[in-house]
Amino acid sequence: MSEGLESLKIRKASPEDAPTLTKISHDAKRHWGYPEHWIKHWQADLTISPEFVATNQVYVAESDDALLGFYALIVLDDKAELDHLWVAPEHIGTGVGKELFIHAMQKAAQESVSEVKISSDPNAEGFYQKMGAHRIGETVSEIDGEPRTLPRLTIDPKSS
Repeated sequence: MSEGLESLKIRKASPEDAPTLTKISHDAKRHWGYPEHWIKHWQADLTISPEFVATNQVYVAESDDALLGFYALIVLDDKAELDHLWVAPEHIGTGVGKELFIHAMQKAAQESVSEVKISSDPNAEGFYQKMGAHRIGETVSEIDGEPRTLPRLTIDPKSS
């Protein structure tokens, strides 16, 4: 565990955590300076429902009863998708994301997953590459009539 994170615990999320997880994802996306109408456009993707938490592997980083971040790992056979990894803006750069990522890779390895794929925000690609992921392509979407390119990455969970 990184220095300064001694009280950090990672635990399985409960459905009751969903509103806080949604707030973290929205706040983290806003941290990158995206216009508010983009945040509204992404609202469905950034909203974490109690049902999603109940039916997927969602884990939270917690310290002194405060939720600092979370991830969701979707496992299908021997492959997985890191569907979410968000850190509250005031904790970005403190090691919380790294601890969550390592935990996610450990979970994936326990499930004999051979590959975890990630669709990354462009601002987070460097973080994932630092953690050992590499780019395998990109996904292009459109917003405000302009193309937006999202890096597509992969990692072997046993290598991280």
